[in-house]
Amino acid sequence: MKITTLIELSTIQAIPADSRHGTFSYLFTIWFGCNMSLLTVITGALATTTFGLGFVSSCCGIVLGLLVGTVFMALHSAQGPQLGLAQIVQSRGQFGAVGALLVCATVILMYVGFIASNLVLGAQSIHSEISLIGIDTGIVVLGIAGVAIAVFGYDLIHASGRAATVATGLGLLGMAVLLLAGGLPKTFLSAGVFTWPNFVGTFSLAALWALSYAPYVSDYSRYMPKDTGAVPAFWATYLGNLFGSALPMVLGAALGISLGAGSDLVAGFTRLAGHAALPVILLFSIGLICGTAMNLYSCVLAILTVIQTCTRRFSPGPVSRACVCVLIFLVASTAAIRGQQSFLSSYMDFLYILLYLLVPWTAINLIDYYLVQHGAYDIASLTRQDGGIYGRIQWRAVLCYVAGFVIEIPFMSQSLYTGPVAKLLNGADISWVVCLGVIGPVYYFASVGRPARLLRRVQS
Repeated sequence: MKITTLIELSTIQAIPADSRHGTFSYLFTIWFGCNMSLLTVITGALATTTFGLGFVSSCCGIVLGLLVGTVFMALHSAQGPQLGLAQIVQSRGQFGAVGALLVCATVILMYVGFIASNLVLGAQSIHSEISLIGIDTGIVVLGIAGVAIAVFGYDLIHASGRAATVATGLGLLGMAVLLLAGGLPKTFLSAGVFTWPNFVGTFSLAALWALSYAPYVSDYSRYMPKDTGAVPAFWATYLGNLFGSALPMVLGAALGISLGAGSDLVAGFTRLAGHAALPVILLFSIGLICGTAMNLYSCVLAILTVIQTCTRRFSPGPVSRACVCVLIFLVASTAAIRGQQSFLSSYMDFLYILLYLLVPWTAINLIDYYLVQHGAYDIASLTRQDGGIYGRIQWRAVLCYVAGFVIEIPFMSQSLYTGPVAKLLNGADISWVVCLGVIGPVYYFASVGRPARLLRRVQS
């Protein structure tokens, strides 16, 4: 393994062969460790608290959603060792240099939202056990820890993922033991009501959890040697995310039934756990800090991509990463402090908005990489400010992206808006399935012959 400096020197540049290092096991630990946090537990609890399902049907919805959603995420991860590029930079191959800014804006919003959500939940859990540490103070302290890791970069993020895998694994085990020791309610298996719309909602929520990683999953595989192979990279990512997400989500579903709908889940857990709550919360905080660092790091890459697209002769390095990282932290921590009172309701709306915005991009990116270009991209063009052979705007991808969002509208079902088709389906949200099924084939047939045209540009 070749590491020439403690601080990562690269940002959005292509990673050369002599700087590649790591094994596919790194991908398992980083996705297992970052998912094992209280935010994942709370997300799983939505199945029984918000959707009102029973424990068994919640587990089925969660696991099935993750099984499906993680396929798309892991397919993106497999691109990293082959191209050596951040995912958002690779999107220039479909959208063009300027067209990719549409995706950049979406994922920057996503990163800030996840950072704020992590900080709020982590600070609330610590405050519930150590009242002397205020929620605002906790947000700042946890955020600074994430910033420190993100500033050092790729290798320290992976190291934190390995540490989080051990720590949060112990935390999850302790949380499960405490929940069982506290005694499950007699109605545990009979509580909740199964309805198809709520089951579909839980399924979509779990699938979205995995899909939300798609725009940056290859950021953490791009240093892997090319001979690591797409198949090992796929399975290491898939299994890490599947188990790292499913275990805390299932625990969250059980916690939701034990405490009841409308309960403060963090406060309820600390009440059930008693004196053992603090060490469990601290162990889970390690995974939360790892996740925060990852979101900060990838948000930096997206913002630096925007700046590089709009500025000539800009080649960002570690100083640029540090400065932008601090700026993102200030924005996200401010949002966390101001929005902490309405965290849960805002979090649900945020997750669904992400679903609607990310699915068209996922369809376009995967179809282009695996079926149109077959992984053969001109790396020099992808890293150029003007997009090289891919140009500044690829209208077929931009129009497909917009069309994908429009197609989703009648099928949307959430608190802010419910489409006419979703109403006919009693509130079941299948927008993402429809979008994938329509936009993927449309983009494929619109792109037939594109690689040959691009090759002629290279030759000329």
